[in-house]
Amino acid sequence: MLKAWKKSVQGKFARTAFAAVTSAALLLSVVPSTSAEHWALTGDVAVHDPSITKEGNAWYIFSTGQGIQVQRSDDGRNFYRLPQIFLSPPSWWKSYVPKQKTNDVWAPDAQKYNGRVWVYYSISTFGSRTSAIGLTSATSIGAGSWRDDGLVLRTTDSDDYNAIDPNLVIDASGNPWLSFGSWNSGLKVTRLDKNTMKPTGQIYSIARRTAGGLEAPHVTYRNGYYYLFASIDNCCKGVDSNYKIIYGRSTSITGPYVDKSGKSLMDGGGTILDAGNDRWRGPGGQSVYNNSVIARHAYDATDGGNPKLLISDLKWDSAGWPTY
Repeated sequence: MLKAWKKSVQGKFARTAFAAVTSAALLLSVVPSTSAEHWALTGDVAVHDPSITKEGNAWYIFSTGQGIQVQRSDDGRNFYRLPQIFLSPPSWWKSYVPKQKTNDVWAPDAQKYNGRVWVYYSISTFGSRTSAIGLTSATSIGAGSWRDDGLVLRTTDSDDYNAIDPNLVIDASGNPWLSFGSWNSGLKVTRLDKNTMKPTGQIYSIARRTAGGLEAPHVTYRNGYYYLFASIDNCCKGVDSNYKIIYGRSTSITGPYVDKSGKSLMDGGGTILDAGNDRWRGPGGQSVYNNSVIARHAYDATDGGNPKLLISDLKWDSAGWPTY
């Protein structure tokens, strides 16, 4: 999640984005498609950095905002907002990010593993690598009663990478990993302990760009490949945002990841999945569910550039590459 988002959180979006937004059907037409469905969404769809998951018949979106914002849909179409996870910030946050705006949480990632729902999240400040990734968990989303599982990892301005934008990854053998990172030296992945769900070993670099932004990794395993989705360029500028979603794949979770042309994501590679259109500017902050659904935010040019939720079916071509 690009840190410029913090400025917009403190401005107009902070006053309006998390209020209930009743919109007409949000029909996305990023690229022509006869096979994929772009979901028609209604209700409260104001969102930034969405993480999508499902429990029973209900769909849930976790996103950037006060105390971690949560939205629910009982039919996958109409969304409404639930109480935030943290009503007040845990005291340990200030120890690692003393200048954090009170209870301001970035880019959460919610996934089920080993009988619990794990929500990784980040706290930071604009223009700084003094950041921390934290963890909270519960037996189920519906049950609530979120447990504070504390610090996962941290960075300071002396580090060449940034501890934000976490994503829980489960490898082909059922082992948990965490991908994370933003700009600077790029995206990382590290193995987690199954019991603590915290790092237990080396941090590997999996993607890097020397020009433009790179952030918001999301890794998923499918048919022998690990697919890395990421956001490039600039978010958080309303209709002037030029965020894009890219992807690459690898036979190993630690890389090397290459795009469709064979270029390494460590050398600035990445095939574009979604670059937006006239209405939906700067799509990014993506989240993939069950290799069949992709959620992201984009800035609505028909509504002052406010960020909103978009959800689509995720398809795969005959060569095993993702597409709409």
